[in-house]
Amino acid sequence: MKLKSVLKLVLAGVSLAAAASAVAAPSRAYDAGAFKEAQSAGKSVLVEIHADWCGECRMQDKVLGKLSAEAPYAGLVRLRVDFDGQKDLVKSFGARKESTLILYKGDREVGRAVGITSEPKIRELLERAI
Repeated sequence: MKLKSVLKLVLAGVSLAAAASAVAAPSRAYDAGAFKEAQSAGKSVLVEIHADWCGECRMQDKVLGKLSAEAPYAGLVRLRVDFDGQKDLVKSFGARKESTLILYKGDREVGRAVGITSEPKIRELLERAI
């Protein structure tokens, strides 16, 4: 194989690896232990009251996936509560509607929004915990 071809393959592999690392991990299912642990560590935690059938929730997830790949939001802990299947938990967070985003910095709630889907509005919410 020619050196030029090898270099092209190496550069393509590096580009692919960089692109893969920029993809943020999706939110994970709510776990009380993980929530308390993140709060105790002073981390920023976003609780997402989500329903699979909800168009706003899908749009939020897309924006949050993009933003959580960015440096200021990379450490954000995203926990998803199932609006339909975890009614007691939804109620304990004081949520009345799917597509509710509740933001904590440590153990203190620093922001809450319902139905926001634009990147600037979601970014503005997340800034409260940075």
